[in-house]
Amino acid sequence: MTRMVHCILLDKELEGLERPPWPGGLGQRIYEQVSRQAWQQWLQHQTMLINEYRLSALDPKARKFLMQEMEKFLFTGESQRPEGYVPPQT
Repeated sequence: MTRMVHCILLDKELEGLERPPWPGGLGQRIYEQVSRQAWQQWLQHQTMLINEYRLSALDPKARKFLMQEMEKFLFTGESQRPEGYVPPQT
């Protein structure tokens, strides 16, 4: 059976994640309040941030930055695209 959540980002009832996508309290909060669709949007946003800022997953400062941006993106809507970002042409 599909688990449904009221998505805090998209403000509607949608399919939830199968398990917490992040360790600790933040991961549990995402699991309980963020839909699979919103999580996919975050992953795309995160990829853009990693590419634009040339972040390394091995850098603790980069991981902290991404965690803060994830929380902003999913829960407050305050995460911004990098200044001057131009989406790739498809």
